[in-house]
Amino acid sequence: MVRIDVDGFGPIEVEDGTRLVRALEDGGLDMMHRCGGYAKCTTCRVAFIEGEPDRMTVAEHTRLTAKELLGQARLSCQILCDHDMKLRQILHFKESGLSDPGPTPEAYITPDPPEWMDAPPDLPRNVAAMSATDGSAQATI
Repeated sequence: MVRIDVDGFGPIEVEDGTRLVRALEDGGLDMMHRCGGYAKCTTCRVAFIEGEPDRMTVAEHTRLTAKELLGQARLSCQILCDHDMKLRQILHFKESGLSDPGPTPEAYITPDPPEWMDAPPDLPRNVAAMSATDGSAQATI
């Protein structure tokens, strides 16, 4: 089992290999995933306090770069739970004003098959610890 500690929420235990966005939503968080988990929208983003994965999908890297979020957040739809981690949810469905969080993401990483790469070594790590708790890390959808 993998333990995910969510700042302000508490711990969630999930099976090794569970997709993070599904683990968080199944664990009770009001996650958003407007694109259905295809790394197109960035609404499922999280900030890591500890245990940030050392690899990412090319799709995640491309989307975070395009949105100028690389080094500030990670896409939970592009992460598998394979080790313990501590993180902070950035966007909340209940605060979005939208009618639904988006299509339910598949149990596996999409687009399938994912193309993996090492996370850029010069990225700041533990970005949630560096972010203010005043909401300054929250960006628009």
